[in-house]
Amino acid sequence: MSSSNLPSHASPTFAAQPNSSTPAIDSEISLASSRAAPPSLHNRIDDIRLNAALSGSEASSRTATPSVPPSLLSPSFTPPQTPGGSLNSAELLQQAQATAHSKPPRLLSCLPDVECIVRARIPTTNGAEMFLHLYRNDTDNKEHLAIVFGNTIRSRSLDQVRPGETEMDRMIRGAYTGKLHPGRVSSWYDDVGAEGEVGGQNRTTSADGPVSGVPEVTQNNPNQAPLVRIHSECYTGETAWSARCDCGEQLDEAARLMSLPMETLTEVASQQNLPVPSNASGGVIIYLRQEGRGIGLGEKLKAYNLQDLGSDTVEANLLLRHPADARSYGLATAMLVDLGLGVDANSHGIRLLTNNPDKVRAIEGANREVVVKERVAMVPLAWRTGGKMGITSSEVEGYLRTKISKMGHMIQ
Repeated sequence: MSSSNLPSHASPTFAAQPNSSTPAIDSEISLASSRAAPPSLHNRIDDIRLNAALSGSEASSRTATPSVPPSLLSPSFTPPQTPGGSLNSAELLQQAQATAHSKPPRLLSCLPDVECIVRARIPTTNGAEMFLHLYRNDTDNKEHLAIVFGNTIRSRSLDQVRPGETEMDRMIRGAYTGKLHPGRVSSWYDDVGAEGEVGGQNRTTSADGPVSGVPEVTQNNPNQAPLVRIHSECYTGETAWSARCDCGEQLDEAARLMSLPMETLTEVASQQNLPVPSNASGGVIIYLRQEGRGIGLGEKLKAYNLQDLGSDTVEANLLLRHPADARSYGLATAMLVDLGLGVDANSHGIRLLTNNPDKVRAIEGANREVVVKERVAMVPLAWRTGGKMGITSSEVEGYLRTKISKMGHMIQ
């Protein structure tokens, strides 16, 4: 049969159907059927928005829309329905409207086991220094990070002596006090005095020898609540200069607030008529590897294409059969406890840099392992400066509007 008998949109991999002179075997599968074609993706999204004005009973009585095309289904997510089944637009809209307002954050009854494997001093481009900590855990196979500013916050698991390790082993993995320098031989003492004299005592420590006579590492408890930011990885916003979100700007702002001298921060804040939180007790950025609010980079890029087709950030995730926000924060809570910021070691609590009120409860944990004493809002730089600085794009404005209206964020 000639391909000219096929519609222009037919796939070349489909078998040719009988021509019009031959009765169709089944009108439901005939390409020449007069049955109306399923609504397009645009119509489904428009239908979601149109149903917003309907009551719950009216919306639930509507006919289900056809299934989401297989190409939009995430290979790493098991949908609540059988793939290829019907997708109820009213139910989808209800999820979009009630995602953050009615669904409590997912709390873990038992925190994951975390261990700091290595830390290193990182001099930054603004002149400040921070210590980058790399963690492993028993929940996933990802390498999560803690960016620590100041000298009062230390990892308990990092400081623990490991069987058979030498002083050099400890210094190489970052389990040392003070600063490293050529010729240093002890992880516990900074040998800068006369040969064999450390802290006024005679010591004969060898960097290649086993760790012996282990002193207790002094945990310098902060004298006030330190600043904490729980930040989820965003390759597009942090590395690819994306103006679809403000993730990169938030990461930079958190580091600025934690690292710069208070005199500098106060001077800048006075020009914008805004208060500035104290960083006297240092700060921590917990950097979680949960790209795209937990759906991964590939699915996130699909969501971007759906946004260009007219969806917002929440609708796009739902059309891909993902939750609006698939992140969890049990690992962040466990890492904060390991850094001595849990209730067992820090009576001052923490001040959390976030616009997401649900994150406050999630970080505290099911058993209140961490106490958030204050939520510090992260106002977009463009909003603070009247558009003179920061990200200015229609995409980021729509992103922020959706976060406020559908995810309950408070940018104030």
